[in-house]
Amino acid sequence: MKSQINIKEHIIHVTTQLIQQSTGNIAEITTREIAREANVGVGLINYHFQSKDNLITICVQRIIREVVQSFSPMEKEYQSDKERLTDWAIRVFDFLFENPAISRLSILGDMYDYTLDSNSVRTQKGFLYALKDVKESDKNILSFILTSVMQIAFLSSKTNRELIGYNLNEPSERSAFITRLVAALFDGI
Repeated sequence: MKSQINIKEHIIHVTTQLIQQSTGNIAEITTREIAREANVGVGLINYHFQSKDNLITICVQRIIREVVQSFSPMEKEYQSDKERLTDWAIRVFDFLFENPAISRLSILGDMYDYTLDSNSVRTQKGFLYALKDVKESDKNILSFILTSVMQIAFLSSKTNRELIGYNLNEPSERSAFITRLVAALFDGI
């Protein structure tokens, strides 16, 4: 049994490396390439993961989880929770757009199986740390709304110019969108 776990983890490790080395187009990574790099048969990958898509989803979730867990904004002075949350949210939003294939898979994976251990919930919990002066009863809803809107805006980025007036593929417009979103959450529209 232990060797099965080691083989499974080895396949996940190799696949994660391939994803990180890819140009962002995860569809280009084949099961045969994974098998070759992991020095295992294709049948073993299918046995453990049922499909390449399941394996890729597991790896992407782990990559994002590591990013979320390692996210620690530089200690800098902020004038307010609003300023702190805006800065942190811009960094997270930029990550989504800089890593579109991984981000899309992670978000859609979370939507399919939304749990307290999902990356979306981890992101929400991370935003809670930015809210030092907000009433306890408002923190969770603020971080939930912010995370949800960011995810939908990312997933619908091709139509956002028409829908909300921002070209989110441009870093300056992403920043302006997040600044306005956080302001709306704190101050109203």
